[in-house]
Amino acid sequence: MNRYDVVVVGAGPAGGQLARSMAVSGFKVLLVEQHEDFSRNDFSSAATLLSTLEQFSLPESIVGSFWSDLVAVTTNTKHVWTSPEKLGAVLDFAKLKQFLANEVQSHGGDVRMGYRYVRYSQNDGETLVTLKERAQQRLETVSTKVLVDATGFARSVMYEKRRDQPELIGATGIEYVIEVDEETYRKYLDSIFFFLGYEWMPKGYSWVFPMEKYRLKVGAGRFNLDHKIVAHTESLRHYINILIRKHVKPKHYEIVDVHGSMIKYSKGLKDIYCRDNVIAIGDAVSTVNPLGGEGIRHGMYSADVAAAHIKRYLENEITDFRAYAVQMRRHFLPKWDSSANESIKRYLIDSDRRIDNSFSYLGFLTTKEIIGVLFYYKRGGLLKGFLRYLTSRMFAVFAK
Repeated sequence: MNRYDVVVVGAGPAGGQLARSMAVSGFKVLLVEQHEDFSRNDFSSAATLLSTLEQFSLPESIVGSFWSDLVAVTTNTKHVWTSPEKLGAVLDFAKLKQFLANEVQSHGGDVRMGYRYVRYSQNDGETLVTLKERAQQRLETVSTKVLVDATGFARSVMYEKRRDQPELIGATGIEYVIEVDEETYRKYLDSIFFFLGYEWMPKGYSWVFPMEKYRLKVGAGRFNLDHKIVAHTESLRHYINILIRKHVKPKHYEIVDVHGSMIKYSKGLKDIYCRDNVIAIGDAVSTVNPLGGEGIRHGMYSADVAAAHIKRYLENEITDFRAYAVQMRRHFLPKWDSSANESIKRYLIDSDRRIDNSFSYLGFLTTKEIIGVLFYYKRGGLLKGFLRYLTSRMFAVFAK
């Protein structure tokens, strides 16, 4: 039987980052991924700030494109925020996960592709983890000192049965990768586009992000809850096709890939963060932001926090992970609860006119300020924009 210091189930950004950190520190690590290769699970719009690359020591080779402009389109308005410098990147999600897995291996860790987590048990002081090789349906058991749940919304390790999970708010997304003509591609180069309102995506939002040459990510995501006003919605593919037809308007295009996934968020962060020597990270503890759906850098942050506690545990400095749970809740809970309340209001209650007005107010913010609202979840941005809007109207009145 193979024995490890840490077994990480799930090789997404959070799981890969944690396994990488532990392997770099000299611990014996196993990273487990259920898919045979990372292109099989390539869903993520993956737009992030430029600082994410530096924060997590990520190479430019995993970047699909860089962006310097933000564009928000509602049913009746359009607002553009520009910058002379790069503000962020659209990551190639498969390349990101492959890079992290390669890092694990280069520092002596093991990576198992195509293995599904089955269960774990405690036996004579050992934690035994049972895995199943998908191709041959062969069972394998390994032993570990620490077991990490990085299975995302499935939460497969921490909860044996789905009914044991806390109440979760779910959202579903689909994304096309399309190859377009050069003229169309240049319209979206250096910019990330967000679309809100009933025409584009009731109960959520849609997007167009540039990738490598002539390729665009065109996606849509929405909450799996009823809308207060909109009684009926079409399929996600319907709204993606509307986006391609009415906004992208390519001379010709080819669908290169279609992928989809979902997120499940625990309002109030009621997830179980740890149990004995089992610890959960990433979307398994609701690190995805419920307002914008951004998850990569937050999941990787949770991995770094967990790694620090796991190292102390393995070095016998601590005997449990309760401090990890406290630190995570302290970091995420205030802003995440505020984001959850705002997302329900914005996506499930607001009228189309109110959405238009909100972005008209945000249009008075500077690029730096809108980055603060969208990526740092700073409250007060809408109020600041509204006050500037009123000021502009007053000047207009007095000027007549």
